[in-house]
Amino acid sequence: MENTRSKEPQMKEFIRVMKALSDPNRVKLLKMLQRKSMCVCEIQAALDISQPTVSKHLKILVDAGLVDYKKDGLWVNYFLTDGSSSPYAASILGNLKHWLEEDEEIQNLNKKLPTINRENICNR
Repeated sequence: MENTRSKEPQMKEFIRVMKALSDPNRVKLLKMLQRKSMCVCEIQAALDISQPTVSKHLKILVDAGLVDYKKDGLWVNYFLTDGSSSPYAASILGNLKHWLEEDEEIQNLNKKLPTINRENICNR
């Protein structure tokens, strides 16, 4: 199957990645996924936002080539891509590792992540 993004105009691809970063919750989500792959209910618990909102954010990040997912039994695990679908996604993901580490909200999320356990919070 051919990657349709490779035929997309560069400006459109660039704008898609930049727009994906235009929401604070999506940036937080990316920072969390740097630490571990997560399911929707874990993301929902960490960010304290509704499931439909989490799903909407994930779709935008997947469409931008920043996040991907894999089904694992009952779970759908979301994780950061390797950036191979877009040079813009690759550049952002590479730099994001170093950005915002001193931000108070990001530090608080990083402290909260180890306490989030899908078996305890997901209704499965």
